Amino acid sequence: MDFVQNFPCISIILCLFAGIISSGLKDKAAMWLNAALLTVNTLLSAFTLTYTLSIGHPFVYVMGKFPAPWGNEIRAGAPEALMALFFCVIMLLSLFGGRHKIVEEVEEDKTYLYYVLTDLLLSSLLALVYTNDMFTAYVFVEINTIAACGLIMIRQNGRTIEAAVRYMIMSLLGSGMLLLGLCMLYDLTGHLLMSNMQESVALLVANGEYEIPLIVSIVLISVGLCIKSALFPFHAWLPDAYGYSTVSSAAILSSLVSKGYIFLLIKIIYRVIGFDIYRDTRIIDILFVFGLMGMIFGSLSAIRENDVRRMIAYSSVAQIGYIYMGFGMGTQVGMVASIFHILSHAATKSLLFIAAIGLTDVSGGSRKFIELTGSGYRNKWAGIAFTVGSLSMVGIPLFSGFISKLLFSQAAVQNHSKMLPALIVLGISTVLNAIYFMKTVIRIYTPIGQTAYPSVTIKDMQVYAVVLVAFIILNVVLGISSQPVVDIIQQGLATFA
Repeated sequence: MDFVQNFPCISIILCLFAGIISSGLKDKAAMWLNAALLTVNTLLSAFTLTYTLSIGHPFVYVMGKFPAPWGNEIRAGAPEALMALFFCVIMLLSLFGGRHKIVEEVEEDKTYLYYVLTDLLLSSLLALVYTNDMFTAYVFVEINTIAACGLIMIRQNGRTIEAAVRYMIMSLLGSGMLLLGLCMLYDLTGHLLMSNMQESVALLVANGEYEIPLIVSIVLISVGLCIKSALFPFHAWLPDAYGYSTVSSAAILSSLVSKGYIFLLIKIIYRVIGFDIYRDTRIIDILFVFGLMGMIFGSLSAIRENDVRRMIAYSSVAQIGYIYMGFGMGTQVGMVASIFHILSHAATKSLLFIAAIGLTDVSGGSRKFIELTGSGYRNKWAGIAFTVGSLSMVGIPLFSGFISKLLFSQAAVQNHSKMLPALIVLGISTVLNAIYFMKTVIRIYTPIGQTAYPSVTIKDMQVYAVVLVAFIILNVVLGISSQPVVDIIQQGLATFA
């Protein structure tokens, strides 16, 4: 076995140990340990991606050399390594971009807890990406839920506590349905390892056995993960959770947490149920409908908002709808578009949240649109970054959002039965995106007279500006050099099962 095959397991264990060690450190020491952890895991994920691309197929790492069902397995291929790399990069940039607000908004004696929670959150995300065992996946789903809830409520005020409670209630509902579905599937197949479950499911379908219980279990798993990823109409918790938590928490929650659940659903579709079997259950038609509804209603809610961060949060509802619309196509092309949009949305939505905090900082801390007038001049880096993120969300060429919408359009054209509704809603959603994002860009670049707003010093801006530039570069690279990424996704899906 090549030593690189140890990297996925090492990256998960490093996160768990970093969380334990950080609990005994002071705030700055915990912060730098977290930064070192993210840097190391980024390198490990990059090496893993390079290795999987070089060998041309995924590899399985048997933990402790105990085969299933006694042992546990990690499976790493091109999609898993690519997703892990993106998760590490986005979390690293999000934490550094909002570092100054963590110091301001989190009590000093609790700052170290913030980094404990981010370490645990990263461990759960990497485990969801790499695990080949459904019970392990469920355990880390719960770790993910608890860590995300802690990141919301660690900023102690009434709105964040309320948002955390609502998030916990909805997440526990989704977790309960996921667990019920897994229990039923385990009862039907007698396995927890994904590959073994897929063989048993295929045999059950071929023999025509337990058809209704199998469909019920698939529905429970799908709905549970849809709730946890905030698919419309299960999104009621999302605006407050993203809108009132610290900016780093909002960037991480919107870009990574929901995407971890979505990626787990992709793995279940391909490696537990089987893509063709899942498509034949017609559940994808329901996901398609709710995805289209999310694209419209999420955008309409964003237009009605007068709070810039809640507007960005409602935009996430629409973007999650895009992902599920791609699932609903029931084709490989649609799935490629959805996975690419996971990456595009992660890079863009974090950029928007980090840029928005720079605009509000120079507007007296207000997030109301009227107070943001001219803020693009008062904080030039934040204004440029927010404009780039907005153009990407609208789907302007050169940015990652354009490639996402192009891929979704291609997927729709290749599915004649769903082409018309998909293209119509895609067009309407694009127009609605332009309305609320371009309205904000115009607002922040509308000149005003003398104000008493505080200016941002160069010292405050150095790390912040570097993070924004890195996000912009990432977005542009995805927009102008998307084909290698699409090729990796296609190659990975070909061997995903």
